[in-house]
Amino acid sequence: MRRWLRNNGLAVTLLAIFIAIFVGQSVVGWRVYNQDQREHGEVEVGYIAYVQTPSFMEVTFENWESEFLQMAAYVLLTAWLFQKGSAESRDPDAAEGDDGGAPETGGGDPDRHPPDERPWPVRRGGAWLTLYENSLAIAFALLFAMAFILHAIGGAGQYSQDQEAHGGQAVSTLQYLTTAQFWYESLQNWQSEFLAVFAIVVLTIFLRQKGSPESKPVDAPHHTTGG
Repeated sequence: MRRWLRNNGLAVTLLAIFIAIFVGQSVVGWRVYNQDQREHGEVEVGYIAYVQTPSFMEVTFENWESEFLQMAAYVLLTAWLFQKGSAESRDPDAAEGDDGGAPETGGGDPDRHPPDERPWPVRRGGAWLTLYENSLAIAFALLFAMAFILHAIGGAGQYSQDQEAHGGQAVSTLQYLTTAQFWYESLQNWQSEFLAVFAIVVLTIFLRQKGSPESKPVDAPHHTTGG
């Protein structure tokens, strides 16, 4: 068990932090929701009922949506674009293939590992290999699509409740997608994600963090690219 925890400590710690914060978000969100209910003379709800409301669903997946968009875009953009000196980029002087086209990324030398150690899609080849070569970006794109849809569904429910409370009409999920409210919620999160990625790409050119794989070695020149 100790060895397993050592080998998986980063994932376990990040998951534990996520769960703790997620539970904390739901608890304080529940209190805020019931405070709003009281102020409007409406019935308070229990915790389980709250986490099933459109309000909780909207705020949760609104944030997940922007995170998965950030990671999907980051995976794809770093496969094709460069930033000289950044620890988050491949070296533009070494990455170009002989044909001058886009280099293979994340592929490496196919003969580097023994055949029995390679993942089965690599051994199988063909369409399976093509799918596997792009599986990381595909996974993040699907996660983004899932969060986008659930954000829209939850947002439509919350928006409809607010409309009806003020004498308006409920809207469908498709109708909600055309509202300024939905895109305001999405874009305010998307812009912050791309700002954060921009910051790490540029700051890793000049700054260091000893021991982190996201940083270049402390003694590396600023113009050195890659971690």
